[in-house]
Amino acid sequence: MTEKKQLKYDIAYLKMAHEWGKLSHCKRKQVGALIVKDRMIISDGFNGTPTGFENCCEDKEGLTKWEVLHAEANAILKVASSTQSSKNATLYITLSPCTQCSKLIHQAGIKRVVYANAYRDRSGLDFLEKAGVETMHLPYE
Repeated sequence: MTEKKQLKYDIAYLKMAHEWGKLSHCKRKQVGALIVKDRMIISDGFNGTPTGFENCCEDKEGLTKWEVLHAEANAILKVASSTQSSKNATLYITLSPCTQCSKLIHQAGIKRVVYANAYRDRSGLDFLEKAGVETMHLPYE
């Protein structure tokens, strides 16, 4: 695929991830993620509480509850329970991954991460780059 055509797809998938993030019940941040392989969406996720828990992501002080799962973790867990494999896939995410999620991304075999906004801590991206995962910051509008 040409670089120009790839960029067109990258922007489209990021926009879809943004829309997916709007499904989150979290008030502080709504984050969406898509895992794409061979131009096919094989998984999706948004940040939120685990299945069976109250959909409120923040405590009384407005801080995120510890049990909230990040969008990329939800997408990886979803693909893990399917017949699909995320090996050599691309993760599209509206916010760059934290350190914990970066480990999951690497272990899941994802080879490329395209993100719209940078998380305040760059450690997750640094880890991915060290692990040989291609990262791309793609702000769009």
